[in-house]
Amino acid sequence: MDINKMTREQLEALPGRKWDEDIGEFDSLIMMPANVSQASLFMFHLRTWLSRRFSWLKPPEVWEVDGLHDSGYRQMDFVAVRDGEGVCRLAGGSDVLHFDGIGGYGYRWSAKNEGIPETLPPRDWSIDCLPKSGLLRLFSHKYNFLADPSLSSFCIYCIEKKGGS
Repeated sequence: MDINKMTREQLEALPGRKWDEDIGEFDSLIMMPANVSQASLFMFHLRTWLSRRFSWLKPPEVWEVDGLHDSGYRQMDFVAVRDGEGVCRLAGGSDVLHFDGIGGYGYRWSAKNEGIPETLPPRDWSIDCLPKSGLLRLFSHKYNFLADPSLSSFCIYCIEKKGGS
C-alpha cells in the first residue's frame, strides 16, 4: 500500500524485522515516535513525587512507562520504504537515530580509512511530512539507506544509488 495513503495504525501493523536482520537497501525511512500513555506518565510523576517525600516508597523506573526509553526519552520505531511501499518496522526500542552511524562517518568507515576521516562528503538528507499519517519521512535523491541492528541507538547509512539518481 502507498505510504501516502496509510494511517499511523496501518504503518504500525507492518511486520517488524528481527533486531539483527539485514533487509538490504531501502529508499526512505518513516520516523514513528512511540505513543506514550498520559495516564502512565502521570502515575510515574506522582510516584516519583511521593517517593521523594516518603523514604520507604521506592521510586519508579522510567522503563515502567510504556513508550519511554530508560534514558527518559521517547522510543521511536522506523519504517523502511521501497518504491513508496512500507517494507517493515525497524527499531522499536531506540531513543536516538544516528545519520550515517555514530559520529556520521558513513557505512563501514573504519574499514575504508586509516582512522577518523578528516572530511566527510555532503549528504542529500531531506525530510517531509506524510499527508495522511502526519509522520515524518526521511529520504534522499542521491542515496538509498541501510539499517544497522536495532539497539538502544539506531544507525542508518547513506549508500549511493546505483545508476546515479
